[in-house]
Amino acid sequence: MLQREFPWGNPKRYNDYSAYFRRRFEGRVQKISLDAGFTCPNRDGLRAVGGCTYCNNKSFNPDYCRLEENISAQIVKGIEFFSAKYPTMRYLAYFQAFSNTYAPVSILRQSYEEALRQPGVIGLVIATRPDCLSDEILDLLSEFAAKCYVSIELGVESFKEETLQRINRGHTVQESITAIQKIATRGIDNCIHLILGLPGETDEDFIEMADTLSRLPVQSIKLHQLQIHKETRMAKEYRDHPEVYDLFDVTGYADLVVRFLEHLSPDIIVQRFVSSAPAGMVIGPNWGLKNYEFVAIVEKLLEERDSWQGRLMC
Repeated sequence: MLQREFPWGNPKRYNDYSAYFRRRFEGRVQKISLDAGFTCPNRDGLRAVGGCTYCNNKSFNPDYCRLEENISAQIVKGIEFFSAKYPTMRYLAYFQAFSNTYAPVSILRQSYEEALRQPGVIGLVIATRPDCLSDEILDLLSEFAAKCYVSIELGVESFKEETLQRINRGHTVQESITAIQKIATRGIDNCIHLILGLPGETDEDFIEMADTLSRLPVQSIKLHQLQIHKETRMAKEYRDHPEVYDLFDVTGYADLVVRFLEHLSPDIIVQRFVSSAPAGMVIGPNWGLKNYEFVAIVEKLLEERDSWQGRLMC
């Protein structure tokens, strides 16, 4: 098989995030997850109550990320965790828990500035929702982006209106599209989160989402297979009505990822294919694979099919 050349400039058959990261920062950079004590508008009653049906925040918070400690203390612990292996590592403060633009601008400014004051922190990664990005907040983030690296991780999860309502997401498809466009006009990096496998969605829906992303000013994406986590509303729904859930096995999800990539613009960087939570928190599916092991499966499947990201893009 002839060696193909791809527009992202490396031999991988998709636009790989790790290669982009190395080019962007010219050295080792690690995200340090933080819990700054923010909440969400679909938890406090502004949009809804109870939060998203799938969400258990403990499923992705590392051990050093504890709300009872301030931002500075969490960063110090995170650096201690990573620096033993890589002493020259630099860091991005990753505001990960809940919606990290859902607060008055004065509070957000204080939180971001506290993180950036810590030695070795060179930028911000801010996870939030499409309905939590006012013009005033975007002005603030643009101000920081003029001085350091800033990326907004936007929880879109689905581009299907019925799904957003079903999972109690609390925002609309149009709000997602508007937020993506507004972030791009400010010149701020973005990463869009999608969950593949939400109840009621089909293969056709998933491929259409790849087409939708490709038409928008999206810089990077994170894909997540649907996992049922303990202590969530979805866990109760799954227990009561398992027939409405069609959870992926490894083979089926890898096949979907390849087909999704084939319809995804080659300009979009792929940060992640799968989500991973502590095994004790997962009801299903629990594949027993590390992220890199699943990546290897996808890469092998792309090679076997002689396919690549964007091959079937509309």
